[in-house]
This record gives sequence, C-alpha cells and structure tokens, in this order.
Amino acid sequence: MAYVRDSIGSSGLTLLLVALVLWCVATSVHAHNVATDNAAYISKLEGPAIGAFLYLGAKHMVTGADHLLYLLGVIFFLSHFRDVLLLASLFALSHSLTLIGGVWLDWQVSAALIDAVIGLSVVYKAFENVGGFGARWPISPAQAVFGFGLLHGLGLATKLQALGLSENGLLTNLLSFNVGVELGQVFSLGIMLVLLSLWRGRKQNTSVRLIGNGVLMVAGFLFAGSHVIDGWLL
Repeated sequence: MAYVRDSIGSSGLTLLLVALVLWCVATSVHAHNVATDNAAYISKLEGPAIGAFLYLGAKHMVTGADHLLYLLGVIFFLSHFRDVLLLASLFALSHSLTLIGGVWLDWQVSAALIDAVIGLSVVYKAFENVGGFGARWPISPAQAVFGFGLLHGLGLATKLQALGLSENGLLTNLLSFNVGVELGQVFSLGIMLVLLSLWRGRKQNTSVRLIGNGVLMVAGFLFAGSHVIDGWLL
C-alpha cells in the first residue's frame, strides 16, 4: 500500500509539473509582450516612475513563459541552496546587463529571432539535464546559464524598446524595471523550489525524471517554433 501511495503521489506531482509546462507553452507565443493596457500607460509616462516599472518588471517575469521554463530547467536537479543561489545570481546578472544595455544603447535586434533562441535555451538546458552533452562538454552549466541570461535580457530589452520610452528618467525606469524582474524571479523560483522539493520527496525512477526534462524539451521547441513562425509572418 505504501508503494501504491508513493506511486500515486509521484504521478500526481509529475502531472503538476507537466501542467505547469503546458501552461507555459499555451502562453508562449506572446510571452515577452507587454499587455496592451500596460503598454499604453507606460508609453505615456514622462520622467521617473519607479512604482510603475517595478510592477511591470515583476509582472513580466511571473507571466513570462520562457523565463519560467528555463529557470525550471536550471534548478531541476539542484538540491543545495548555494547552487540555486549561484546559478540564479549568474542569470540575474547577465540578463540585467543586456536588459539595461540593450535599451540604453539602443541595440536593434529581431525580437522574434531572440525569442526563438530563448526557446532553444530551454531545449539546451533540458538536454543538458539528461546528460545529452556528455562529461567532456567544454561549457559548464554556470557558463551556459550566464550566456543564455544575456539572451533573455536582450529579449526583455526588445519589448521595452517597442514601447518608445521617454528619455526623461530612462535610466531610473530601466533600473526599476530590472529590480521588478528580479523580485518576480525570486517569487517564481520560490514556488518552483517548493514544488520540486515535494516532487523529489517521492519515490521516483529515472524514467520519470527523463519524462520531466523531455516535456521541457518539447515545450522549448514549440516555443522556438512559434516565434520563428511569428517572425516569418511579420
């Protein structure tokens, strides 16, 4: 009976993981887009608006399917808090650099292309999680997280650029948006860590963990494909 209960619990938590991933996929086509009402409000602001940009940054993170999928992949097998802190900090640092730099320096890149590559970052992480690259792969997980963080930040920058932000108070608003993103990331990571800790607490076999990363991989391909199609249609 104990085995049956453990199996049911493990299956239930696995289904919860799958449901989270499928929800992310369902919202992936416009995962980086700013809601129309928020965009209209933000585009009219003149001067520093710390509260508005804090809110927008936090909302953008907790509703951003690409970020959630990638972060889930990053922490999927991490059991020590210091490892989570290290990789989350590297990701935060790198996407902050390109988020602020991309808007401040007015880097012009294709939003659809960047979002497609971000989708592939989810595929990469899931494939890495199941040992797809082998022990001799020259890129460490930390290096990969930092590199993909740069792309995630650039993706955020393209959406802010599309709002036509005022130059008045731009740096303050960018920093506020970035702080909001980090707060949203901490909140999202907290929820995912709780769910994963419950999931790990059940008896599982290797196939269950492979399925989890397989779902992430499929979701990443779907995410990338949707943006390739989106960019082609535009």
